[in-house]
Amino acid sequence: MFGIALEISVHDFKALFKNKKAILTGVASQFVLLPLVTFVLVYFINPIPSVALGMFMVAACPGGNVSNFFTHLSGGNSALSIGLTAIATLLAVFMTSVNLQFWGSLYEPTETILRSISIDALEMVKLVSLLLGLPLIAGIYVNHRFPVFAQKSAKILKMGSLVFFMALVGIALYVNRDVFMEYIHYVFGIVLLHNLVAFSTGFSAAKVMGLDKRDVRAITIETGIQNSGLGLLLIFSFFDGLGGMAVLTAFWGIWHLVSGLILGGFWGLRPVKKEGLA
Repeated sequence: MFGIALEISVHDFKALFKNKKAILTGVASQFVLLPLVTFVLVYFINPIPSVALGMFMVAACPGGNVSNFFTHLSGGNSALSIGLTAIATLLAVFMTSVNLQFWGSLYEPTETILRSISIDALEMVKLVSLLLGLPLIAGIYVNHRFPVFAQKSAKILKMGSLVFFMALVGIALYVNRDVFMEYIHYVFGIVLLHNLVAFSTGFSAAKVMGLDKRDVRAITIETGIQNSGLGLLLIFSFFDGLGGMAVLTAFWGIWHLVSGLILGGFWGLRPVKKEGLA
């Protein structure tokens, strides 16, 4: 997050206030609609409890760092994407824990897991603050005080964060390799469906609100690309690397890179007209 924040300035937030409808739509799509449709999806497909809890975890996380790249690739509103990433990251300090506990508690099989583990919500908030909140604030501060240094460092740090993320995914899959090999076909279908639902949620919300095409593309990608790296860290910290949760979240981390590249590339071949018309 620090690497992403090095490219965010106070002026970015000021500019976003001129596009309040898009901001509210993006935030609502991520923290209200996605957890809600995930709950409905879990209810109907009835996955094993640990996988269901993994789906709730993914839906509770903020947008992933690579969403900004995919939005740029798609010809979407990059400024909106970056702003939503920053805002969602700050909100995630509280909302990730709230959404996981709330929706997980409404579904009896996952409520049983949550009750048996007895998660300390305050400890989760503290950890998310350390993982997301502080790096974001620090990055914005460094960009404000040392803009040249920030721009040069951002590319290196973002590449490093991607390497760290892939290593984290690799560790999660290795630790749960037996579970992964046993349930790969099962989890594969669920992740593809869940990711498609996430993209569709963002796209539908933005369309219903009458946003222009560039904003629609940004919100669609922000909703479909989730910070699964954060999810994995929380799973290892609070759920002892629970197999189904870890495998689903790790596989999401791999798949959303593929789906984001496909969607971004497809839209990139269909540039938005300057007047923003269809």
